[in-house]
Amino acid sequence: MANKAVGIDIGGTGIKGAVVDVSNGKLLSDRVKIPTPVGGEPDAIVETVQQIIKKLGGVDKKEPVGVCFPAVVVNGTTLSAANVSKSWIGLEAEKLFEKSLGCDIRFVNDADAAGYAETLYGAAEKAKGLIIMTTLGTGIGTAIIYKGVLVPNAELGHIELEGVDYETKASYAAKEREDLSWGDWAARLQKYYSALEAYFHPDLFIVGGGVSKEYKDFLPLLKLDTPIVPATLRNNAGILGAAALAAGK
Repeated sequence: MANKAVGIDIGGTGIKGAVVDVSNGKLLSDRVKIPTPVGGEPDAIVETVQQIIKKLGGVDKKEPVGVCFPAVVVNGTTLSAANVSKSWIGLEAEKLFEKSLGCDIRFVNDADAAGYAETLYGAAEKAKGLIIMTTLGTGIGTAIIYKGVLVPNAELGHIELEGVDYETKASYAAKEREDLSWGDWAARLQKYYSALEAYFHPDLFIVGGGVSKEYKDFLPLLKLDTPIVPATLRNNAGILGAAALAAGK
């Protein structure tokens, strides 16, 4: 297993990357960030990733590269697309990046990468058993890790409650769209996390997304049997997780 890898995190508004020491989760370079090209077309995003890698000093052929992306990823193919072009749906994305970058890569879902990073280096570093990571943002991204093994492409944000895809009611975007108080939003989160608790009985919930910085305003309002804690890696989680998965950490 390599101790050094490149992690690239592709988002709807920005693409960022860094060189990572996967033995400890520390960045070995400055984090480079470039805005996501308007429209989020595959070729434009690949070109932006090439620019980031160039700014990082290029890639040694023996250096693993991990890329995380806001989509369901099965065998390197993207089956969905969030806040990027619909051209990604059904695209053999991993092969596209490997051909363009000239090296092997590991292409994974962004919530999976973030959740995996939190289990290695962050909020769940010392936790055991079943961990569910949720990211509260435009939607609700989720990752399942059991005894250190990632179960990929869990789309638990789309659980149906009250007759609707519940991320439309409980995401942070829903809070902002409906101008909900912390208390009113927490009531919706209570229904969501109670459902996950009933379905999976996890040992730990981790809450990520930008709003996790304000966890004191809503997490204490939740009444659950499962411990629930904020993510700790913030904007580096995707980079760290993608690098670790690429390196076989």
